[in-house]
Amino acid sequence: MAISMGDPSGIGPEVVLKALSSPKKKYRFQPLIIGSRRVFERTRSSLKLPLLLAPIKKPEDIAAPHQGIPVLETETFPERLPRFGAIDPAWSAAAMKCVEKGAELARSGEMDALVTAPINKEGIHKAGYSFQGHTDFLAHLTGASDYAMMMVGGKIRVVLASVHIPLRRVSASLTAAGILNKIKLAHAALVELGIASPRIAVAGLNPHAGEGGAFGREEIEVIKPAVDLAKKEGIAVSGPLPPDALFHKLFRGDYDLAVTMYHDQGLIPLKMVAFDRGVNVTLGLPLIRTSPDHGTAYDIAGKGLADPGSMIEAVEMACRLAFSRK
Repeated sequence: MAISMGDPSGIGPEVVLKALSSPKKKYRFQPLIIGSRRVFERTRSSLKLPLLLAPIKKPEDIAAPHQGIPVLETETFPERLPRFGAIDPAWSAAAMKCVEKGAELARSGEMDALVTAPINKEGIHKAGYSFQGHTDFLAHLTGASDYAMMMVGGKIRVVLASVHIPLRRVSASLTAAGILNKIKLAHAALVELGIASPRIAVAGLNPHAGEGGAFGREEIEVIKPAVDLAKKEGIAVSGPLPPDALFHKLFRGDYDLAVTMYHDQGLIPLKMVAFDRGVNVTLGLPLIRTSPDHGTAYDIAGKGLADPGSMIEAVEMACRLAFSRK
């Protein structure tokens, strides 16, 4: 399994090493860290972790006898070590190169999955990347056109119909075809996770799911047509449902997943119940990719305070998906 470094000015290297040394791991797997050995050695030393890091020159060296966790450097990293809590475009660019190498290895089958540590979106923009984050960057690298973010935390699973766009643009971004695609991706992902007959709820956009058009017509003109098309394809899907009631039903087990219309509609309830355990799974890629559901946390970077819970869950989810495809 490939694990990319993330932004080394943040908590990425810290949660990676804490996760790999955690006794809470359920699966046995061979990790390959893709990143700067010097960065990870600094982190290992400051945390006083009983880990050994084994630098390798090429991916196939992972099979050679060695002690410690293999670390593959993708290129010559900046000579200076990154400063915690500060955007450094050179290191942001290096972090993206690590993601690119990890995607290459996962897509070729040399690695079973890719787990990505957090990057800083402002940092990658200053480094010259126009992508909003990992998801659209990986879609670009793999040529994927139909993809989605599935967020998993405890009893809550959500797939987002729109992601990192302003609220004022959400309505115009929604289409019946796009929502149908998200429902189908969600259904396939749940089956892969071992749920034979997934039950999917689709949230409305407006209060009370539009109240029959009184509070907006998106439910009538866009969301319900997508739900009806999904039903015709044999998917057990309900909606559009009032968002304020949907998550109570999801939490108590009436549904296996909710398709939500915008980012915070899905992420606020998920983070309320599983803030330190959330996982992002990218659906629709020709590779397995997961990540912790948190950012670079510049405010605590380098202080040894980062909770590795989400990273542990991301690794566990990647293992679960990889084993399901064997």
